[in-house]
Amino acid sequence: MTRPINGLSHVKGSTKRPLIHATIPGFMAEVRKRHGHRMATVFSQTGERWTYEDLMRRVDRLAAGLLSIGVYKGDRVGIWSPNRPEWVLTQFATARIGAILVNINPAYQTLELEYALRHAGVSTLITAAQFRESDYLGKLRDLAPELATAQTGHLHSKKLPKLRRIVQIGSDPMAGAISFDEVMTRGNAAPKARLDGISAALKPGDAINIQFTSGTTGHPKGATLSHFNIINNAISTARTMQLTPDDALCIPVPLYHCFGMVLGNLAAASYGVKMVFPSEGFDPLATLKAVEAEGCTALHGVPTMFVAMLDHPEFARFDLRRLRTGVMAGSLCPASLMARVMKDMHCSGITIGYGMTETSPISFQSDPGDPPARRVSTVGRIQPHVECRVVDDAGRTLPVGHQGQLLTRGYLVMKGYWNDPEFTAHAIHDGWMHTGDLATIDAEGYCQITGRAGDMLIRGGENIYPAEVEDLLLTHPDIAQVQVFGLPDARLGEEVAAWIILRPNADLTATGLQDWCREKIARFKVPRHIRFADEMPVTATGKPQKFKMQEAMCAELGIALPT
Repeated sequence: MTRPINGLSHVKGSTKRPLIHATIPGFMAEVRKRHGHRMATVFSQTGERWTYEDLMRRVDRLAAGLLSIGVYKGDRVGIWSPNRPEWVLTQFATARIGAILVNINPAYQTLELEYALRHAGVSTLITAAQFRESDYLGKLRDLAPELATAQTGHLHSKKLPKLRRIVQIGSDPMAGAISFDEVMTRGNAAPKARLDGISAALKPGDAINIQFTSGTTGHPKGATLSHFNIINNAISTARTMQLTPDDALCIPVPLYHCFGMVLGNLAAASYGVKMVFPSEGFDPLATLKAVEAEGCTALHGVPTMFVAMLDHPEFARFDLRRLRTGVMAGSLCPASLMARVMKDMHCSGITIGYGMTETSPISFQSDPGDPPARRVSTVGRIQPHVECRVVDDAGRTLPVGHQGQLLTRGYLVMKGYWNDPEFTAHAIHDGWMHTGDLATIDAEGYCQITGRAGDMLIRGGENIYPAEVEDLLLTHPDIAQVQVFGLPDARLGEEVAAWIILRPNADLTATGLQDWCREKIARFKVPRHIRFADEMPVTATGKPQKFKMQEAMCAELGIALPT
């Protein structure tokens, strides 16, 4: 048992098992050797089923195909797609040749997409044609009208100067793009022969993945992770869940999050586990069907996903008795929900995970053997090879049980924010990642997340920084001032709220503003609650008092403030 050091809120994980110093290609080569005959992936929506041997053979074809179109080590390859077979192939194929995978949120709108592509210097974008109501190809044509006349692989875009290639998922690409199927076809024997040599030259500490997190300055920040970061975090999480090759893990969470690609794909691969993808985007009925049909023993999800499944009108007809474990994470997990998952879904070994993209992501996780009271009220104990402490505003480590900001150090801390040394230096001091989360650590080493030091809000597992939404709203010609914050929501945890002062003679409605926002930012960031006010509550020094705005809007809407 890992206990705090000297009565302080300072814990260090076990180092009994050594960390693995490997690259993803080396790691997956071993997985292929051990588990090649086992079922690796099941895509319920398309009906595709691959063994680990099938998976890695396809990965090699794609990796070779990417080489053939000019993708090399260190190049940034964006993936803009929901959960599809091509996403999984791209994750492992880019790592095979040392290209850096840039995860792009499937919900991104044009401005967000432009920023991500420009900031990361993406040279190749692998994209779906659309997802739900979002027309990806239309957005790309808006950003890069030069596609209409571009020679395939030689795009020169004014807005996206680094972008050269669009790879469109499917077989019928738009003008200026190459089809994913064609890239796979190009992965013939000649480029394949180069793969092992390229992979052998890679190093565990090389950057391999950029994941965008919302930024407090109004722009997302690209957390940059290495082979070493995510392989070891995946293995550690899988061990806590006690996964074996006999398990089947249902992955309804989006792959563009660490939750999907690390705690899902890599964690499953580390033990030869079958990965089950129920649908392109989360659907509670599709997930329940997949869990039953594939005999899933493990299930991942954010709290709202579990609520949606438990409350589905057809929930009672599904046989979920094989469920045993999984991870619930992404936002605060209510004790009552944990109890329902353990009882009604038969998932007695469900674990709570806590972390952040910048820490690969998991630093604390509950154990299936922990007492039920601990498992429903804390995020468990420190993971192996990880060090955490709780500090006051002066950076001093606090006594056990005292609330302060949680700091994390160890192999799991990101390499930094891509192309952003200033914010990297602000976030990481002497190796310690400043999480911005408030926490306590008790005498037995269990951690409880009690709030957030900053004003980030979490809506249904999606991190939203108000500054990003505020910066957008201030570009509206009718808005003079705005403050954005979260309001409690029974289903999603928090909802986005905006307190707005309009310019004189403006004629803006809440519905009109929401429609305007939906064309520019992901839907989960669009304010649900909007108040047009005459004045902004401020302190004596002029600082906006968001807590007063929250109180006023909660009173108007009949929402109980959190205690």
